Amino acid sequence: MSVLIYIDHTDGHIKKSSFEALTYGADVAKQLGVPAHGLLLGTVSTPLTELGKYGINTVHHVANEAFNTLDAQVHTQAIADAVQQAGATVVVFSQNQTGKAVAPRLSARLKAGLVAGAIALPDTSNGFTVKKSVFSGKAIAKVSVNTAIKIISINPNSYKTVATEGTATVNNLAITPAAATTKLVSVNKVTGDVPLTEAEVVVSGGRGLKGPENWGILLDLAQVLGAATACSRPVGDAHWRPHHEHVGQTGVQIAPNLYIAIGISGAIQHLAGVNRSKVIVVINKDPEAPFFKAADYGIVGDAFEVLPKLTEEIKKLKGVA
Repeated sequence: MSVLIYIDHTDGHIKKSSFEALTYGADVAKQLGVPAHGLLLGTVSTPLTELGKYGINTVHHVANEAFNTLDAQVHTQAIADAVQQAGATVVVFSQNQTGKAVAPRLSARLKAGLVAGAIALPDTSNGFTVKKSVFSGKAIAKVSVNTAIKIISINPNSYKTVATEGTATVNNLAITPAAATTKLVSVNKVTGDVPLTEAEVVVSGGRGLKGPENWGILLDLAQVLGAATACSRPVGDAHWRPHHEHVGQTGVQIAPNLYIAIGISGAIQHLAGVNRSKVIVVINKDPEAPFFKAADYGIVGDAFEVLPKLTEEIKKLKGVA
């Protein structure tokens, strides 16, 4: 018996959400009194022994570059084989794009109960019950899992990463990738200083900025904060900003530590994609904007006056010229 945590990566680097999943999975293993193991398919630049500092004692590694590109069906079969070899009874994913694609398939293949979007450790005092957010974060559900193998995917930024001085042993698994049923034709990657889904701070703009020519004041604030930039759907639809910056129910769903919304009214569809942010700051000249009801802090004012002053004050605090 063990807890197996899937370690996601891209371009040779382990994703931040995987460190959260490792810490979470290690704590689940402590609750159950079983070992915590990691699973990495493909190749990364990080020495795998270092992953022991997140609480795991073994990393099962399939060092085949064919796994560096995600094929959900191929990955699912390989992970299922690893689960059997490791004798895992609990499998942990991050609820990112990889987890959303693979965890349900693995659940069906292993006939395992799945809790997607977990926000807390399971309650094992009487069975195995996991809390998850539902209805776009408006409510909490407690889901009991009774299957022999249990799968949990945790919401990014919902569990604090804890690093220690531990090390892990590496166990090389002999798993051959299944024949792919789809063909990868090309990859178009979005480049930028801070990936939106991994960002600690996100600065987002809406139609209140009136046009793409005014986005400079938002970019200046994002630069001084080291933040990723985002936008509301109308902005993306109007091609003021690229569509990959659109956050909301039909766009990218994020959970940064700080989300600053500028000139965004706060429609329910937008809130559904950002309401897991730890702190929300709203800047809008309309005091009746719905977003203020969800905000932790609000500034009623014209963004064209507020943002330059805010940026200058932050520069002074940081000692930036």
